Amino acid sequence: MPQPFRFGLQTHGPIEGMSWTDTAKFAEQQGYSSLLVPDHFHGQYGPMTALAAAAAVTTELKVGALVFGNDYRHPIMLAKEMATLDHIAEGRVEFGIGAGWMRTDYDQTGMTYDRPGLRIERMVESLQIIKRCWQEGSFDFAGEHYQIDGYDGLPLPYTPGGPPVIIGGGGPRMLGVAAEHADIVAITANLRAGEVGADAISDSMPEAYDAKLARVGEVLGDRLDDTEINSLAMNTTITDDRDGALEFFAGMFGAPKEHVAQTPALIVGSVDEIVETLQERRDRWGFNYVVVQQNGGQGLERFNEVISTLAGS
Repeated sequence: MPQPFRFGLQTHGPIEGMSWTDTAKFAEQQGYSSLLVPDHFHGQYGPMTALAAAAAVTTELKVGALVFGNDYRHPIMLAKEMATLDHIAEGRVEFGIGAGWMRTDYDQTGMTYDRPGLRIERMVESLQIIKRCWQEGSFDFAGEHYQIDGYDGLPLPYTPGGPPVIIGGGGPRMLGVAAEHADIVAITANLRAGEVGADAISDSMPEAYDAKLARVGEVLGDRLDDTEINSLAMNTTITDDRDGALEFFAGMFGAPKEHVAQTPALIVGSVDEIVETLQERRDRWGFNYVVVQQNGGQGLERFNEVISTLAGS
């Protein structure tokens, strides 16, 4: 039985012509389940302050980052910030965490861009520490990358045990980690190159997603039906000329139009066509939690029509 549809809006800052707090209120009014920000070092609002402000002016909207880069903060500090945000939001936080992937974040700040496996190992240790911070009592932790000595993680989150965890992945190892540790598994292209380039585009085709979901299902096993599966659309274009738009994207992706039409990285068509497409993708891959980007595409002001048709169904 598939999970019911819900939708998130990811944005780097305010919608043009709006303040940040008005953007959060607008997202809630439009029916989005969540307002999410990325976590990079350029061209966006700082996530902690932005999410706290968004939570303070809404009542139902979930807030979070898609996703926090593990290497950018010590896990104890991140656990404390998320517990505090969870109190401000009164339990409306989704905690997204990843191993860090964007090479420019590392290069421009002088951080070492370690091999993917090492970054993943650090993230797994970090998540263990964060989850332990969200439990009562002091604890020790002796890992390869972090050492904790007698720390008592306060405040405890508003949500007992902590907010639901989102982990995204594109390669087999990270997908396995996400399936093992996350409440919400976010499926992406493999970003091992450190940028959204030709490698990521080629890994966004439908057959690649078949393999990704097979890997997730292998690890989840009987838990698959209870796990939300998330997709992030890099471009959402609401148009009555679907064929014309797909021709454009086929040229950009260097792939046949029929393949481009199916990639979860794109949402293209009229409202009715998009509704049908998202239903097909949930049937094929399980994508029930669909996130669109505010700064990607055109016609997004009509996406509330998609939400009103599908949300909760």
